[in-house]
Amino acid sequence: MKTRQAAVVADVDAIQDDFELNEYLPFRLAVAATAVSRLLARRFNEAHGLGISEWRVLSVIGKQGVVSPSVIGNMAAMDKVKVSRAGANLVARGMVKQSPDPRDGRGRLLRLTRKGATAYRGLLAIARETEEELSRGMTKADWSSLKNALEKLRNHTRSIAGDFPDAEAAD
Repeated sequence: MKTRQAAVVADVDAIQDDFELNEYLPFRLAVAATAVSRLLARRFNEAHGLGISEWRVLSVIGKQGVVSPSVIGNMAAMDKVKVSRAGANLVARGMVKQSPDPRDGRGRLLRLTRKGATAYRGLLAIARETEEELSRGMTKADWSSLKNALEKLRNHTRSIAGDFPDAEAAD
């Protein structure tokens, strides 16, 4: 008679026989996205001392101008805690200014300071250079197809999940 633990191990073995993790698209997307994020983070850290969450928050603020942390979380697919910590770090470093949201007494709005705008311009240059470098690993047709396929996948995911999957589940 099998013990409960042996039965669980046998069940896991059976599942593993049928499932190729390295062929599973969500896993492959996560690994590729993490690799690109870490590459950018290393470059952004060397140039401006910014980690992954900080450069993502700074980038959204730079693109949007004045924005709430919840909008940042939605746009960057980041949970509230990471947005809050990164925002606080950027405020402490003088890159972001925080002010009350006049439409929501409990809310706050974030905007770049001059120092933050300078860092944002530097991030853009590094981002463009890195994207160009990444694209050289593929043909122009493959690069274009990848970008189109990712957009289609994102839109289809939104249609399935309703607008966008929860940022907290994504991070």
